[in-house]
Amino acid sequence: MKRYLTYILLLGFPFFGGQNKMAGQSTYAQDWKLSEQKNEALAFDADIKLSDAEIALDKKLFQLRKQVLTEAETQKISLFNISFNELKPLIETSRLFKIIRTMPKGGLLHSHSGGLADVKWVISAARKYKECYVYDQKDNEQYIFGQLAFFARENVPAGFVSLDKKLASNPGFEKELQDLLTLKRDKLCTYTDYWVEFEKRFKRINLLLPYRPFFKEYYLKGFQDLAKDQVKHVEIRFIFDELYDFQQGKYPLKTSITDLQDVLKQVRQTNPEFSLKLIYSSFKFLDPESVEKQLETAFELKKEFPDMISGFDLVADEAAGNSIYSFQKDWMKLNELSKKYGVDMPLFLHAGESNSVFNKNILDVSLLNNRRIGHGLNLIYFPATMEEVKKQNKLVEVSPISNQILGYVSDLRNHPARVLLSNGVQCSINSDDPSVYGYEGLSYDFWVAFMYWELDVKALKKLVFNSVNYSSLNKDQKKEAIVYLNRQWNDFVQKGNDSLN
Repeated sequence: MKRYLTYILLLGFPFFGGQNKMAGQSTYAQDWKLSEQKNEALAFDADIKLSDAEIALDKKLFQLRKQVLTEAETQKISLFNISFNELKPLIETSRLFKIIRTMPKGGLLHSHSGGLADVKWVISAARKYKECYVYDQKDNEQYIFGQLAFFARENVPAGFVSLDKKLASNPGFEKELQDLLTLKRDKLCTYTDYWVEFEKRFKRINLLLPYRPFFKEYYLKGFQDLAKDQVKHVEIRFIFDELYDFQQGKYPLKTSITDLQDVLKQVRQTNPEFSLKLIYSSFKFLDPESVEKQLETAFELKKEFPDMISGFDLVADEAAGNSIYSFQKDWMKLNELSKKYGVDMPLFLHAGESNSVFNKNILDVSLLNNRRIGHGLNLIYFPATMEEVKKQNKLVEVSPISNQILGYVSDLRNHPARVLLSNGVQCSINSDDPSVYGYEGLSYDFWVAFMYWELDVKALKKLVFNSVNYSSLNKDQKKEAIVYLNRQWNDFVQKGNDSLN
C-alpha cells in the first residue's frame, strides 16, 4: 500500500495536474473565441452573410493585398508612411486597383461643387473659350496667381491675360497651372496650413463655374467620370450662384438646377440609372442672420424642386469657422420654415473634421435632424455621442484620402473610421474633392480603405450598400437602386472570381 501511494504521489498528481491544465487551456480557448465573436457582433457589417462566391472572392482579394505588400517591399516603398501623392503610381499599377475599379460603388454621398472634374480637362476645356483669362501677376486682395475667369473683352481686369495665348507662348505654364489647381502632400512629416492652400485651389476656379456654357460642360464631364468608375448616384454639397453668359447676362438662381437636370438627361443616355441630389450649402464663417437668409432660399428652391434639393449643410474649415451650436437660432426655425413651405429640410452637416476635443460640433448632430455626418473624425473622442449616433442609425461620410491630404490623418491605418466601424457606426466611402487632390472617381478611396483598414469583401459590400441605403433617394427610388445594385454586385463577384482564377 505504501508503494502504491508513493506512485500516486510521484505520478498521479502530475497526471491530474496535467488534466486540470488541459481543461484550463480549453476554457481559455473557448473564452478567447467567445470574446472574438462578441467583438465581431458589434461591427458595422455584422449583418452581412457572404455567399460561397463572395467567400471565394474574399480569399482572392486577400492574396492581392499580400501582393501589394510584397511589391511595396520590393520597390522599397514605405507603404504606411507615405502620402497619397507618392503612393498613387503603386495604386494604379496594382492588380487590386483594376478589380476595385470594376466594383459597383453605389453612391458618392460626399462631394462638393468645384471638386469633381479633372484639372487637366478643366484647363483644356476653358482654353477653348476666347473669353477665358488667367491672372499671371502676384497675388493681391482680389485675385491670386493662376486664377481663371471669363470676361467680356472690354471688361478684362488688369493682370489677366488670354489663357489660350498664355499657354501658346509658354507651354510649360500648363503644368504649372495644373499644380496650382491640385493640392498635393509630398511629405507627411511636414506641416503647413493646408486649408489655406486648399481654399486657394477653389478660388482659382470659382469664377469659371458660374459661366453657363462652361458650367454645363464641367458637370457633364464630372458625372461621366463618376459613372465610368461605377458610381450611380451622386450627392453634391452645392454652393448656389447666379449663372451668366455674355448674351443674356445673369440667370435666376434656379437655372443651376434646371441646367443640371438637362445634364442629367445627357448622362442617362448612356447610364440610365444615374441619379443626382443637391445639398444646399452655405458657409460656417457667416453670421446667423446670413445663414437664416440662406435657409429661406434653400426652402424656396426645395419647394419648387423637391426631387433635386435634399437638405442643407454648412461648409468651410471647422477650426476657423463658427460652431454649429452658434447657429442654434437658425436650427430652431427649421420646423417653422417646414410648415411655411410644406417641405422638410434635413441637415447633412459637416461635423468633427478635426483632431481636437475642443471642437464639439459633433455634439450637435445627435440633437438635430441631421441624417448624415460629414467626416466625423473626432466622433471617437465623444463616446456617449458615438453611441447616440449608432442608436439613431446615422451615417458618417468618410473621405480617407481627403483626410490625409488636409493633415488630419498621416498613417491611414490610424484613421478614426476603423474605430467607428468596429463599434458598429455605419459609414460610407467618399472622395470629397477628388479633382483638387489629383484623381478622379471613387476607386482610389476604396483602395486605400481596403489596404490600410484590412477590410474584407463583407466590409466592402456593406460600405457600398450603405451608400444607397443612407442616400437621399426616396423610398421607391432607393428600392429600385438596391435591386440594380444587387445585380451589379453579383455580376462583379462572378467576373472578379473568373478574372482571378
